Amino acid sequence: MAVPIDGETKRQQVAAMFSRISRKYDFMNTVMTAGMHSRWRRVAARAATEGLSPGPALDVATGTGGLAFELARRAEVQEVVGLDFVPGMLALAQVLERRQGQRQRLHWVLGDALFLPFPDSAFACVTSGFAMRNVTDVGSAVSEMSRVVRPGGRVALLEMTPLARRRLGSRLLWAYFSHVVPALGQVLAGDREAYTYLPESVEQFLTAEQLGRLMEEAGLVSVRWQLLGMGLVALHVGEKP
Repeated sequence: MAVPIDGETKRQQVAAMFSRISRKYDFMNTVMTAGMHSRWRRVAARAATEGLSPGPALDVATGTGGLAFELARRAEVQEVVGLDFVPGMLALAQVLERRQGQRQRLHWVLGDALFLPFPDSAFACVTSGFAMRNVTDVGSAVSEMSRVVRPGGRVALLEMTPLARRRLGSRLLWAYFSHVVPALGQVLAGDREAYTYLPESVEQFLTAEQLGRLMEEAGLVSVRWQLLGMGLVALHVGEKP
């Protein structure tokens, strides 16, 4: 039986893990998803911004900045703040920013998704990609995102979701994810533990329906979601009334 851990211990463990794999993070995402993770982020950025009045955007738990960069390419976005609690990830995001020549529109902040260091209603949209599984209190994180988005703005969450393994395709995908991915993590990133945590965290996470209800409890309305990646990824969007 797994021994329960408190929130601060989990936070420290997750921070240490992402610090270890930060330099291989984008490479492994590309390998694991056959490059589809970039497309999913583009879809999320469009869903978060399309039709909004221009304004600033916030990407929570931005990692190496993949979703923040997509937001910065959107005409509706005036500037982007990328927040993360792992310094090594933010350092890599800044390196990628310089390579992409987007330095005027991006700002990087070291901070916690549970205590966002911004005033109420500060952003036109708030996003987070593949991060909610790693926070110690998903409800608090979503409530914070709802707090800092302006009325009429959107919160968009891109996250892996437990598969309904009733169909053969879903069962095969889960077998790849739970057995092949840890082996790839060992061979390509030298860290089997981190890429064993990945499928385990998905298995224990909220279903798409449960995450949608949590967004509604945080005060968001018109919450909807779509499944991507053969049902392994869910994109949720909600609006602040």
